[in-house]
Formats: sequence, structure tokens, C-alpha cells
Amino acid sequence: MENIKAMPRNKKAIHDSRKLRREGKVPGVLYGRNMSNILFEIGEMELSKGIHKNGEHGLMNIEIDGKNYSGLLKEVQRDPVNHKIMHIDMEDTSEAKIISTEVPIFFMGEESITKKGIILQKEKNSIKLQCKPESLPRHIDINVAQLELGSVIKLRDIEFSREISVIDDLSTVIASVSLGNTREIEPVESSPMIVEINTASKTENV
Repeated sequence: MENIKAMPRNKKAIHDSRKLRREGKVPGVLYGRNMSNILFEIGEMELSKGIHKNGEHGLMNIEIDGKNYSGLLKEVQRDPVNHKIMHIDMEDTSEAKIISTEVPIFFMGEESITKKGIILQKEKNSIKLQCKPESLPRHIDINVAQLELGSVIKLRDIEFSREISVIDDLSTVIASVSLGNTREIEPVESSPMIVEINTASKTENV
């Protein structure tokens, strides 16, 4: 994983962050155990490329003032109007053996459900997982193409690899298939599903 270079940032005034954003830079903070918070600024284009590659809750290697850190993106604040990145929070995982984070869900095959005249009601868009840094997937793909009207997917219906532990409540509903109105549909028990994780999506060389 390539390092993204950042510069130390001194918070001199309340308007510093606005000035940075006008210059095409994004303010951020890196924090962790046994270390003081590090304020930094990073190029918006470089950061956007890193987030596109690793995900908004993924790992990124960042170089600040000549020192390398492995950082887990904990929060990406965006402007509600133009969606530009306003600020990022990162947790240092350079010495972490286990990390916890939200991993986004991608629903695959949704067009097959739509063709049947029914819709997929998405109740969750991410799952909180715990694993080693090198086992962290960029996203979780759930194939819903074969689901029928009344199908309900709960977290316990999904089988994860041994390297990954689920922190969220296993009874949580992830998605269901309905007519898209208030008419009640008899729930259909879903068979256990295999989470499709492309090995290329995992963090490499952390």
C-alpha cells in the first residue's frame, strides 16, 4: 500500500480549516494509544484517490513529517451540499493486532428483484466487524438476486470467515423484500448466505 504524504498542521485560528479547503487541502487528525493527537493537512485529490481505493472505513498508509503511520479511517466528514471532504479522523493502527470498524455492504443482483416488480428494503448499509488489519475487507458483497417476496436477511444468516468477528447483534435485519407499500407480507426464512469478499478488496501489506 502506497503512502499518502501529509503535512503537520498547527491550529492557529478558527478559520484555518476553511483556508486549507480553499487551497485544495483537507484538515485531519490522527490519534491512537500511547501517542498525542497529530493534526495534519492532506491534498484533497490524493485523499479522494485513497478513499476510492480503500473505502471510507478502510486502512491507509500516511506519511506525516517523514514518519509513516498505518491509519484506519474512523470518520470522513463531507459537505452536505457538494459532498466534498471537509475533515477526516484516523486511528493509528501501526501496532494494533485487532481493529474494529464499520464495513459497508454492497447488495449484488438487486436488478433481478426489481424485474419481479418487488423491491429490496435496505435496513443497514454497513456491519461492524473486528479482525486483524490484514483481514479487513474493503466491503461486503451480499448476492440478493434469488430472493423472493417476503424474504428477510438477518445478520445471523450470513456466514463470515473465521478471521472476522461480528460485533453487531446477530438478530439485526439487514434487508427484506416487499411490494414497496404498507401491505404486510408473510416473512420467508432465508437460507444462510456466504459473504462474497473479493481478496483483491482486502488491505494489502499493512
